[in-house]
Amino acid sequence: MRKIVQLLIILLVTVQLNAQELRCTITVNADKIPSSNKQIFKTLENSLNEFVNQKRWTNFKYEPQERINCNLTLTILEQSGDDFKGHIQIQSSRPVYNSTYLTPVFNFKDDNFSFSYAEFEPLQFNENTFESNLVSVVSFYVYTILGMDADTFALNGGTPFFTKAQNVVVQAQQSGYAGWNLNDGSKSRFIMIDNILSPTYSLFHSAMYEYHLKGLDVMPKDKKKAKQLIAESIGLLKTIYDSRPNAFLLRVFMDSKADEIVTIFSDGPYYDTIKLKEDLLKISPLNAAKWNDIK
Repeated sequence: MRKIVQLLIILLVTVQLNAQELRCTITVNADKIPSSNKQIFKTLENSLNEFVNQKRWTNFKYEPQERINCNLTLTILEQSGDDFKGHIQIQSSRPVYNSTYLTPVFNFKDDNFSFSYAEFEPLQFNENTFESNLVSVVSFYVYTILGMDADTFALNGGTPFFTKAQNVVVQAQQSGYAGWNLNDGSKSRFIMIDNILSPTYSLFHSAMYEYHLKGLDVMPKDKKKAKQLIAESIGLLKTIYDSRPNAFLLRVFMDSKADEIVTIFSDGPYYDTIKLKEDLLKISPLNAAKWNDIK
């Protein structure tokens, strides 16, 4: 009987582990805080890793090999009692089909980051209420990571997750914290999710899908065809630029993909990159030096 109970426990743990969507590493960097109690930051780091990796965020079953690789780095720049200010860097990636290569999918730095936290305070997420700014910010980016990843596998596949992220925004808008409202700047969480879900930027989702599933995933089998399809996906972003030259999502895409694009088109087989470079220079002039390295 005891062996049966042990077996059931093992099976239950296995199912729970398989249910998790993320393989996330969360780091708290508080090197700039001259605090005598550094343990609070290690406690926070451990709590965040448990919160994100042990929580089931969706109703979908993810096999261990399907879990999304991501990193969240919280950099604490100021502390006043239980109040903290700094920034959070979010990065996620996914494997390219039939290869060992991990392609960056989302890479974003959020400077509108402040929160209150007492050591050993439980981190709890409730879809219908605002619990804390720390939980809301992290949950917002978890859903954004899930959405961006799903967009690379199916056209508009990320919409259900982006809708969840938008709900986090709605619940946090009356909290008084920055980043959740329209007047919090052009790079706020409000603007990001509003743009992602706007029909105005529907081509962004098409570009994510075609760049990854039709482009990168074809690369191990047919590099020339993959280059063509990736260039065409960038052409979709150029269409967004033509009507919205300062579109926030163009920067979000290029912050993740600029170095990879250069690598793809600087290697064989030959592909005529004249139009591609023209599109890239217009979409992201800040990366002009990188685009000039494309031969």
